[in-house]
Amino acid sequence: MPLSLSPGTFTTKEVAYAIAGRLIQQYQDFCLSKDIDFTRIESVRPHDNTTLFCSAGMQQYKQLFSDPSHIGTVANVQACLRMGDLDEIGDGTHFLHFTMLGLFSFREMSVGDAIDFWIEFLGSIGLVPDHVTIHSDRLEEWSPLYRDRIPIVPDDGCIWSDGSVSGYCTEFYKNGIEIGNIVNPLGTCIDVGFGAERLDMILNGTPPSDALSTLSDTVMKIVESGYRPGSKEQGYVLRKLLRRIHVLGGKLDHPYFEQEVERQERLHSKYLRLRDKYPEMSPEWWFDTHGIDLSDMQARRSS
Repeated sequence: MPLSLSPGTFTTKEVAYAIAGRLIQQYQDFCLSKDIDFTRIESVRPHDNTTLFCSAGMQQYKQLFSDPSHIGTVANVQACLRMGDLDEIGDGTHFLHFTMLGLFSFREMSVGDAIDFWIEFLGSIGLVPDHVTIHSDRLEEWSPLYRDRIPIVPDDGCIWSDGSVSGYCTEFYKNGIEIGNIVNPLGTCIDVGFGAERLDMILNGTPPSDALSTLSDTVMKIVESGYRPGSKEQGYVLRKLLRRIHVLGGKLDHPYFEQEVERQERLHSKYLRLRDKYPEMSPEWWFDTHGIDLSDMQARRSS
């Protein structure tokens, strides 16, 4: 949202970005000190056609997990976007767009190596997890790897899969929030993801974003990644988020938002003209025939 600032002042968002930037730099320096190749990816463009946006740092490495001839370890910081969290934003832990600190090893690091790596890194930034969870099938094998450094809680939900690659995992928790996990894909590889924003909240007391701020940040990340509003795929998602901001009474200082508000006003006028003529038509008919989302119209009446 537009803000008026005096010279030399910073918004809360700018301060949060600076803090997160330091955390990312610390992670990069730590990985390089271990001679691990490191990359930063700020776009949410997907690395394959299985998702509209990159949803995890491992997406670009999926083929390497299944290639028994490939051995090696890499790390990255990847901008991610998960639309499945849309209805949970504003709860302090779901962001839609977030930054993932990743570590990926293909038949080189063991689970114990990865646990040691992350306990050491977290300790270097002053964070000690309250507890970790392990699936009961791996409890006997993996518990000794922690060497009594962190309390362990059994959890049979510690299984991860992207539909093609899967494995048991161990999850790290602080203040009741999952901050990251170590997955053991195929029993031979390592796939680690820790959320930079969640770490930042815990380490620095950064206040959680409200729903409108989260929506605005996500819109701008999609735009910065090269997309524009449209009726299909990424463009449709962008238009949906712009519409959600408008329905919730928010504002965004960007031409795409202004254009969407004008479009929504035209659709609302059309709906008012037609609703009595077609009272029995389904929400699908309204959307397919006129581009009108009935849930938006109903939200306007209740607001």
